[in-house]
Amino acid sequence: MAEGLLSVAEARERIRAAFTPLAAETVALSDAAGRALAEDLAARRTQPPTAVSAMDGYAVRAADAARVPAKVKLIGEAPAGGAFAGRVGKGECVRIFTGGPVPDGADAIVIQEDTDMGAPVVTVTEAPKPRQHIRDAGIDFAEGDILLRSGRRLTARDIGLAAAMNHPWVAVRRKPRIAILATGDEVVRPGDPIGPYQIVSSNGPALAALIAARGGVASDLGIARDEAGSIRALTEGARGADLLLTTGGVSVGDYDLVQKVLGEAGLAVDFWKIAMKPGKPMMFGRLGETHVIGLPGNPVSSMVCALLFLGTAIDAMLGLPGSGVPLARARLGTDLRANNFREDYLRATLAADGPDLPVATPFPVQDSSMMSRLAEADCLVIRPPNAPAAHKGDVVDVIPLADIPGA
Repeated sequence: MAEGLLSVAEARERIRAAFTPLAAETVALSDAAGRALAEDLAARRTQPPTAVSAMDGYAVRAADAARVPAKVKLIGEAPAGGAFAGRVGKGECVRIFTGGPVPDGADAIVIQEDTDMGAPVVTVTEAPKPRQHIRDAGIDFAEGDILLRSGRRLTARDIGLAAAMNHPWVAVRRKPRIAILATGDEVVRPGDPIGPYQIVSSNGPALAALIAARGGVASDLGIARDEAGSIRALTEGARGADLLLTTGGVSVGDYDLVQKVLGEAGLAVDFWKIAMKPGKPMMFGRLGETHVIGLPGNPVSSMVCALLFLGTAIDAMLGLPGSGVPLARARLGTDLRANNFREDYLRATLAADGPDLPVATPFPVQDSSMMSRLAEADCLVIRPPNAPAAHKGDVVDVIPLADIPGA
């Protein structure tokens, strides 16, 4: 590895270590989907609270219908949400519906298809086994059981479980506040007048979408010109943010001013070069209470770095475990040349037609300005530093983009 270049793994670890989980806030359960749980959630009731029927039919004593046909006397019913107040005695039954409490004395449910549904006497045509079609109290969970742990991103299934546990409110991590500042005289906002040598800025909208999908709140500070005063003025808008995200201006060119301007304001740089492709000139540091990630200006480099590092930072602020980067295995769909000292992330398609693993086929052109290829990609093929030539069919590590929220 070239001198002064940090490995991807070490850079990610430094970023994760720099952040601590944000404070908790209480939100209505209806607003908690996708939020990161800040406290363990214990059941406030037992589910079901009493033994209930799993089917529509009749609650009986199994011994009374052991030999069929058997006739039992109908003495009442137990609807869902109600109950039969008496007791089922010898030779008796109670009409019951799914979810209805099993009455005292009964130890089996005969489904209505196995009876003649007669009244006042029911004929049972199929002998039940003891406890048949009965859901015992607490079969799902008991009061006090911890079913959802802190550090979990709540899914629709989790919301349903929390509701069943009788939680109308939950404690979740505050959403990270992330300010985005694009830089460069050559870029303009989508829809703005475009000069003959300018390009439309895609970094800001893409990063804002990724931030929202991963649980943060993005604020767009605009596009700073390639002059110190413009950068200095617009970065003032990042006050109070948990993270300032810049794009462009962090390399060593005459117009790469972000480090210089923020350095004058007190920026403490942790690192600013990573042994990776695309995305070598990426900066990480701290400006007062605000962390700073300086992404490259090239659109693909910016987004690849965001997928690898911004997600890690957001997950750390939300108290979520892991690196925030999903990994999988695939077989190459084409030959690849030997890699140099930088870890390479190749945009690739992913097809599920392999004999044992999906097949990842990198695009032949990997230029870091080609957003169309990134949008078309299903995964990133990871090529370790100094990896030898690889051949079609070899197993490689990939990052499935579908497994990253918002990617």
